[in-house]
Amino acid sequence: MAEPQVPVRLARLSCRICARLLREPVTIPCGHSFCRRCISGSWAGVEAGFGCPECRRTFPSRPALIRNATLAEVVGDTARSWSGNESRRGGGGGGGGADPPPKRARSGAEPPGGTWCRRHASPLDVYRCSDEELVCARCASEEHTGHVIGVVGLERSKKQAELSKIQAELRQVLKEQEEKLENKERLFKQINEEARETEDHCESVIVCVTECLQKHYLSVRRLIRAQAEEAGARVPALGLKVEEMKAADAELERLARSENSARFLQEWPRVRSLCKDMLQFFTDPLPPFEVTRRAVEQLGRQLEELCDQLFASVYHAPDRDEQEEERSGASISQPHAAGQNGLSGTLSETDLASATREELLRYACELSLDPTTAHKDLTVSDGDKEVALRPEKPTPSPIRYPQRFVNRRQLLCREGLQGGTFYYEVELKGDKAEIALAYKGIDRKSSFKTSAFGANTNSWSLDRSSSYSVSHRDESVQLSAAPCHQRIGVYLNFGAGTLSFFEVQRNEVKFLYKVVAEFTEPLYPGFWLGEKCSIRICDLKP
Repeated sequence: MAEPQVPVRLARLSCRICARLLREPVTIPCGHSFCRRCISGSWAGVEAGFGCPECRRTFPSRPALIRNATLAEVVGDTARSWSGNESRRGGGGGGGGADPPPKRARSGAEPPGGTWCRRHASPLDVYRCSDEELVCARCASEEHTGHVIGVVGLERSKKQAELSKIQAELRQVLKEQEEKLENKERLFKQINEEARETEDHCESVIVCVTECLQKHYLSVRRLIRAQAEEAGARVPALGLKVEEMKAADAELERLARSENSARFLQEWPRVRSLCKDMLQFFTDPLPPFEVTRRAVEQLGRQLEELCDQLFASVYHAPDRDEQEEERSGASISQPHAAGQNGLSGTLSETDLASATREELLRYACELSLDPTTAHKDLTVSDGDKEVALRPEKPTPSPIRYPQRFVNRRQLLCREGLQGGTFYYEVELKGDKAEIALAYKGIDRKSSFKTSAFGANTNSWSLDRSSSYSVSHRDESVQLSAAPCHQRIGVYLNFGAGTLSFFEVQRNEVKFLYKVVAEFTEPLYPGFWLGEKCSIRICDLKP
């Protein structure tokens, strides 16, 4: 009795990847089967997120490929049966048989994008990451070896996450722009104010440069006048020197005609010296002017070239977002306990927490306030050692300093502290003040909070009012200690990246707080003054 034949469509025995009859069929954990070569090729170069090309199920690690012996036999029998039927058809025999091989597999859902490879009539379910192109499995294995490839569904998930991130950023910017549009009048006013402030600032810079050039020009004029006086002083004696030169010429002529060689040699040194003195006197009085003229011409050309280069950088200045890159990764630390890492120098962490004023004074430095940075409401006095609020409404200053703080009652010291260990003390009067250290590039014009000490990446500040707090990057740490004394000590170890604050009473110091940071530029001591407040830099000379 003949064994019954089970009709099988070749499409059901075709590989989902290459659309051909399965060759060395293997099964993965989800139950789907593929050619061993096809499924291995689709996972080539994939490090994580292995997926099934049929059902899109993903696996945490690369699944084991299990050889499906039964399926291999079915495929072999079906292929032989179909080949026999085809040969009988060729020989004139009739009868049906298995369906011919499909042009493309249609099992499962439509592949992503609904696209197929025209060359191999296979679904485009392999993503070539390096070129961002879709290819079929056969193209990936035959023509595109060496490229990083991935499964379409998994790559879609990755791109989907990137899309969501970009969409969130876009919506945030869109929201901000919509809010600006709702306040157009205020925005126009703010733009005009910023433009006016920038114009005034640029004008003040150019005025300072012009004043500097004017000062040097006046020095050059004095030099030219001195040269003119020196050259003019020789003119009255010119007639007398001419007569002396004629006498010297006659002396030379007489000596040249002398036949007595001994007498010639005796008189020659005297006559030669006399003639040389006269030749030096009659040097051209104009060369000093020519040298000065050439030097100034060269300076002018260099200044023009420098101005052209620097102003070109102004015209092509980067956007504000590029200029606001953080200069350091500094951050505020909590108060350190004794016994932690030591500082450079002679004071360790343990010593610092219990340091005496005598030990700190070994690092005392001289500071002076810079009036050109002071806000218009501040006045600097006592040899640039003390600053206070003006008692009356300030009058406009005739000089516009470009480095002045415009919107906040702040100022800096002249000295930048870098590369060593420094200690200084300040005496406060009043209830509210800030003792800060800042980079030179701190914003001094903006009306926003970012120009305040401690509210940006360019400054660190100890805020003193009814309590103490330390601020940096607009983040504050509230201290438990309440203010008891008016003198504050500041200890900076630039190399170790530490900044410590103390409260001082006579010859005793009380440790308040320590900041740990990575200082990348010189730090300039600075101060902010509240109402009815004044600050004086203490003299720590022995």
